[in-house]
Amino acid sequence: MANLVKIGNSQGIRIPKALIEQAHLEDKELKLQIVKDGLLVSPCKRPREGWKEAIEASLAAHGKEPFDSEWLDASLISDEELEW
Repeated sequence: MANLVKIGNSQGIRIPKALIEQAHLEDKELKLQIVKDGLLVSPCKRPREGWKEAIEASLAAHGKEPFDSEWLDASLISDEELEW
């Protein structure tokens, strides 16, 4: 259970330490969303958070994808040579 406490002209939520630990909210910036029956409190995810670890895990599990040398070594052409 959490309690509302007065903080100046606003109110804050006092969340028990056990719930914070269980939800992994320690030292995190929180996002608040209005939902049908109340308020959803969740940690803010930063852009691309966890991508590096996910890519490394995928490479470890499946290996690296071979490069397509034909396309990588292709010479660049100008748009003028294209037929529309």
